[in-house]
Amino acid sequence: MPDSEQRSQRQAGRDVRDLPDVQESVPDTQESDAARRRRRAQFLRELHEAKQLRDRVQPRRARAARMRQQMRMRTFRW
Repeated sequence: MPDSEQRSQRQAGRDVRDLPDVQESVPDTQESDAARRRRRAQFLRELHEAKQLRDRVQPRRARAARMRQQMRMRTFRW
């Protein structure tokens, strides 16, 4: 009897994979990837805008940050 239960489970597993609903979920996954990329791009645009605004509002801090970045780049060794 345990063998027949295992066989029925294996057959059920094959049936689940062959269902059209499972195959239709693949475009949903791709669509969600596209949506995730759109949300990420929007987030990065807003982050860039926020950094520019902060640089305009606090020019001394922005200048100091630029100088630190330049020093980091000068001392970086390949």
